[in-house]
Amino acid sequence: MQTTPVTKEDIARWNQLYAEFRPRLKPNRIGGRALYSYLNSRYPILPLDDPRAKQVVAQNILQNECFSRELPPGQEPDPICCTIQRTGEGEKLYRAQDAVFSGIDIFVGIDLTSGYFLVEGSSLLWDELYAHRGLNEIDLENAYAVAEYIGCLRRFGLLEATLSV
Repeated sequence: MQTTPVTKEDIARWNQLYAEFRPRLKPNRIGGRALYSYLNSRYPILPLDDPRAKQVVAQNILQNECFSRELPPGQEPDPICCTIQRTGEGEKLYRAQDAVFSGIDIFVGIDLTSGYFLVEGSSLLWDELYAHRGLNEIDLENAYAVAEYIGCLRRFGLLEATLSV
């Protein structure tokens, strides 16, 4: 998760990682339902049926061309939202919260239609979901997306296993 202003050095690093790893990557992105199922299997979640939270997720998609192009023609976002509970594996996420998120609930919104997701409160969980979701053909043409994916895979020790598939 990019949490700092982008520098020229960041861009150079992204381009280097892209050149190194893009030839070895294949599209492997999973959909929103599979991503939500993964989240639910790993962490104690509290589903939120808050129309405002769902609207935030939907508007992030609809107001950003890079996300809205992932919607199948004629379909609208179908967001599902939850918070991570502070028990079991969820407690580990709270203990690892970045200082900027300290003390806030971890919120997750996943669009079941496009696979877009957002996480507020945990860069660790964002990175985990990004690594698990994978990249599609469009993502694979974006140096930042590839570099971020490589970084997330490395963070969880998944790089070599992913490249060997």
